Amino acid sequence: MKYSGMPLGMWILFRKSFRDNLVAVLGYTDQEADQIAASARQKYKEIINRLPEFEKDDRFRMNIVNCALFSAFLLSMETKPDVERLSDYYEKAMMIKPMKWFCRMAGKQKFSEKDIRGMKATAELNTADRNPYSWNMEFLPYPDGSGYEARFSKCGICTLMKELGLYEQVPAMCRLDYAMSKASGASVFIRKYTLASGGPYCDCGYKKKRG
Repeated sequence: MKYSGMPLGMWILFRKSFRDNLVAVLGYTDQEADQIAASARQKYKEIINRLPEFEKDDRFRMNIVNCALFSAFLLSMETKPDVERLSDYYEKAMMIKPMKWFCRMAGKQKFSEKDIRGMKATAELNTADRNPYSWNMEFLPYPDGSGYEARFSKCGICTLMKELGLYEQVPAMCRLDYAMSKASGASVFIRKYTLASGGPYCDCGYKKKRG
């Protein structure tokens, strides 16, 4: 994957938030945060450059770029905070105003015919069969019509972070699903299992928000 276009744009968009929350959430000094951010930029480039290009219709390209960004900062920390603190850090670093706007716009289309068609098309692709840094997903509508579940049997985040020696920190990324669903204003997020915690799959359930 080339360090241009969307990967470069994501760095520009989120670098300040990731840097500032090193101080606000994890307690680093400003000088330490600057050093970590400078190191993370180079590591981010290295991670992006090692990734293959994603297929045109693969909707998970942004997910792996987010993972590369988070991993770059983790690799630049001399000591890794516990998963609970990292979950808080990642959520606050990611949920900036543009991300909240993106979630609200996505929420307006949630459960629409277009959304359902897109989910079904994604389930048919099984892109992780050809790219280990992507995802395989099943689309499972709830029988009562109250929403649907996206069930993942392969996870590109798990693959990449395991290779980078960061597999124990994967759950810190998983929690963002709750925050994004809440920010959408359209759904309540439900989860029982994750692959990272030893589950048989990752279940991402979206219940229509009432009222």
